[in-house]
Amino acid sequence: MRKYLRIVDTNRATKWQRLANFVIDRIIFSFSFFIIGSLGVIVDQILGILYFTKLFSNLAGINRAVDILITGILYFLYTFLLEYITKGRTIGKYITGSKVITTDGQIPTTYEFFIRNISRLVPFDIISFLGENGWHDSWSDTRVVNIKNYEAEKQAKSEIESIGMKEIA
Repeated sequence: MRKYLRIVDTNRATKWQRLANFVIDRIIFSFSFFIIGSLGVIVDQILGILYFTKLFSNLAGINRAVDILITGILYFLYTFLLEYITKGRTIGKYITGSKVITTDGQIPTTYEFFIRNISRLVPFDIISFLGENGWHDSWSDTRVVNIKNYEAEKQAKSEIESIGMKEIA
């Protein structure tokens, strides 16, 4: 169904919106790590359970490559689950008024959300946005659109088509 292909293309989020989505989501993601770590320390202090202390000590000693891999996997889970549960939005996308849809205007499937978000693990994926579409958009056939503009244009197109159908009947 290519009905909304032109509408998707003309209402894509700007590179600045995309950058804001990335920065906001990274801040939320990092802040979540801080909160979870702080709660772990508090629980360890109150309950006297050494598990958290030992866990944090072990994590503090991992090398940089393993740290990058673990962080990438956790970020994948953050973005995948949020986009899947909210049907295309992360916290950053809510704030900037944007949403992920397929190139033909549909809500992405679980597979498309998976491909889109696992592609973020590719090194330098963020740099791919210097071109027309980022890799995680191209490989999953998805786009990020300005939801308000997209919905308004989609509604207008639908109304125009319904007028044409009434005249035929």
